[in-house]
Amino acid sequence: MNIVAVSGSLRAASINSAVCRVAARLAPPALRISVFEGLRDLPLFNPDLEAQPPESVRHWRATVAAADALLIASPEYAHGISGVMKNALDWLVSFEGTVGKPVALVNAAPRAHHADDALREVLRTMSADIVVQASGGLPLPGHCTSEEAMLRSPEVRRALEDLLAALLRHLQGDGGNGGVGPSFPLA
Repeated sequence: MNIVAVSGSLRAASINSAVCRVAARLAPPALRISVFEGLRDLPLFNPDLEAQPPESVRHWRATVAAADALLIASPEYAHGISGVMKNALDWLVSFEGTVGKPVALVNAAPRAHHADDALREVLRTMSADIVVQASGGLPLPGHCTSEEAMLRSPEVRRALEDLLAALLRHLQGDGGNGGVGPSFPLA
């Protein structure tokens, strides 16, 4: 199954981008996770361009349409969704490829809940299928800011492996979590 991981940060040393890459490395064989790197190429949303969207928008939409699910890790900026993530979602609002699309949300800073709450609201409004069993806060210790540190942390590895297992179960039609929930706190 094809999963597209999306980070809502453009920062080179982004923890959210690292989470996406670690998830790709830890994915079980049934999941193929690719990290979408093109958010920086999207122009600011403009409804006037909907009829003839730029190539970067067509590529973003095609990537989302081809995905069996999305995995989103996005930071909180000033109690809100990052501008880059909101812009990317705005380009998908009228796009049919997002209706019913399963989405797993990873909050790399669980105490920062405002953006997570807002992201959930936006995705619900867009008719995405937020996979509750595969969404929540990731228990990142203070030293765990790089891919390698995340991979060395048993807690972080287990949390991401649990999240991915829950997403796989959902995609295979087991909407419940079989009594086994993720080892990270659900938002």
